[in-house]
Amino acid sequence: MERRQFIQQAGLGMAAAAMAAAPFVSAANSANAAEFPNSEETDMTGHTKAYVPLTSDNAALILVDHQVGLMTGVRDYETGELKHNVVALAKAAKALKLPIVVTTTARDSMWGPTFPELVEALAGIKIIDRSSVNAFDDAKVAAAIEATGRKKLIFAGISLEVCAAFPAITAIGKGYESYVAVDASGTFSETKRQAGLIRMQQAGVIVSDYATLMVEILKDNARPEAGEVYAALDMPWAKLVGQIARAYGN
Repeated sequence: MERRQFIQQAGLGMAAAAMAAAPFVSAANSANAAEFPNSEETDMTGHTKAYVPLTSDNAALILVDHQVGLMTGVRDYETGELKHNVVALAKAAKALKLPIVVTTTARDSMWGPTFPELVEALAGIKIIDRSSVNAFDDAKVAAAIEATGRKKLIFAGISLEVCAAFPAITAIGKGYESYVAVDASGTFSETKRQAGLIRMQQAGVIVSDYATLMVEILKDNARPEAGEVYAALDMPWAKLVGQIARAYGN
């Protein structure tokens, strides 16, 4: 048999085999769909609806496990920088009147208290301690989040790939929209950081930086809260802009 004839016959044979197998593949897919009715595939950029911006009326901030013991292991940010970012996020959220839920894990037995600067910034807000790894698995935390009445949740936590990612991904499954302030979260290696970012994006979590999220909520620099928000964010370049504005005002 000539090589060309062999290839043609082999191709026809493969096509026939594929057609014969098609009903069985279809049946298997139907069985899988019946077993997992809510599963679906999505890519990292597949948005299915128009984006609705964050506002003071639809967003809440969830701070997870910013504890002294966990802070000591963070390697992707300097301790001072990470503290600054988390406190700035909390202060800006308060200025924008966002509901804030704060939680720790194993505070008295393993990971220690929330770092003092954040406790001071959150004066008057109860910190919920829990034992679960995923904050959303704790009934008190889940109830506090639900009580905010908000459907857009901004998470930050230590570590990024667990304490921020797990509840953010869980929230999506519960019908919320999840955001993570990456630079108000920290983790213990570059591998963990990259794996956490990829996993969250695959699940549909929107990742951003703390200042961008707060400025999106501010929306208009003419709002009365603008000065307090920018002061809370404590960005050096923003301070310079303010100094220029005051100079021209004089």
